[in-house]
Amino acid sequence: MSTPTPIAVLGAGPAGMAATLGLLKAGHDVRLYERYAQARPAGNILNLWPPPIKALEDMGVDIDDLGAPCHTTFRSEPGHVRADVRIPDDVVARYGGGFIGMLRPDLYSRMLAAIPDGVVQTGRELASIDDHGDGVTLRFSDGEIVETPVLIGADGIDSTVRRHLWGATPKRPHHLHIIGGFTFDIDDVPGLERGEVVLTHNRTVQGTYSSIRRDGRDGIQWWVLEAWRDDQEAPADLRAHATGLAAGFRGPLSDLVARTDVAHLQRWPIRDLAPLERWSKGRITIAGDAAHATSPYAAYGAGMSICDGYFLGQALVGVDLADDADVVAALGAYEQLRIPHTRSQVQQAYILGKVFHHAPSVLRPVRDFILDRTPLLQRQVGERSPGEIVAQLAEMGAGILAPAER
Repeated sequence: MSTPTPIAVLGAGPAGMAATLGLLKAGHDVRLYERYAQARPAGNILNLWPPPIKALEDMGVDIDDLGAPCHTTFRSEPGHVRADVRIPDDVVARYGGGFIGMLRPDLYSRMLAAIPDGVVQTGRELASIDDHGDGVTLRFSDGEIVETPVLIGADGIDSTVRRHLWGATPKRPHHLHIIGGFTFDIDDVPGLERGEVVLTHNRTVQGTYSSIRRDGRDGIQWWVLEAWRDDQEAPADLRAHATGLAAGFRGPLSDLVARTDVAHLQRWPIRDLAPLERWSKGRITIAGDAAHATSPYAAYGAGMSICDGYFLGQALVGVDLADDADVVAALGAYEQLRIPHTRSQVQQAYILGKVFHHAPSVLRPVRDFILDRTPLLQRQVGERSPGEIVAQLAEMGAGILAPAER
């Protein structure tokens, strides 16, 4: 049985929900297909820069008190500030702090609440894709056949849609892992700096904590990051392992780990995908991790995914979905705008991981001398990278329905 359907978005993570919201705002009908029984967050801790906050607001997502405003510094273990992440005061004032800390499930619940009933279809696993020029045929594992004018693959790092378009892409292991968690038991933590992201490196480990907010309640998310072979078994006791790593840092990190419930601990290996030259082919394109899976060193994976949805909406405003040439041109315009920015962020995150965690032991003192005594890190992560991110605000224009002139 064949059922005609609106634009199809595959995957109900931040990219898929944002694509759905962006396309709805652009005036199109959309269905969001999720393979699992419910949209569920992969992880718990999260930070957002100003562009995704702007995108969420324009898409109709409630951003009131969404997270804790934070100021970010990169520091050496003794406390020397190597880089101060600078965001213009007007941007900080406009977007609730400019850089906010929050929990990932809270983002999911806010985005889902903005999507109309009936749009999200759960328990729908895709079996095959056929782009036949004037539309795309989707076959699901339950036997249903769906025809759609456009397919957006927002189905994660193991994307079926990306594989259909461009073949298998091996994951790029960083040979790093993160153990992170969160706690709201922070009232009497000695030395705690609130409203900050304190990102500290010793010779081999990154130890970080960041303010968060949930339902008006202040808390802290933290993580420790170290070199870890991709084929190596995970530590048997995450708390014990994180406790040992946190002990290498001054300040409140050890106390925060100790106050974290084991149910609020998580570990994940870091992998990404080497950037593609193209995302779109015919009436199909990709977004989010399917297009630009990135290391948490960018602190921008979910944020870039949200912005993908915003720019997809802009690209398809007023487009006649029955016109093959118009659809192809719109998807081409979308990827041409997004690929340079996302590639830069993915590659920078990959390089930072190598610099901080894979430098040969004999070179680490030289590396640390350069980072402590020169403006290298300040220029790159304190000024250039946030400058590129903030510049996205101008590229976004006044809204999905009011794009900037290009």
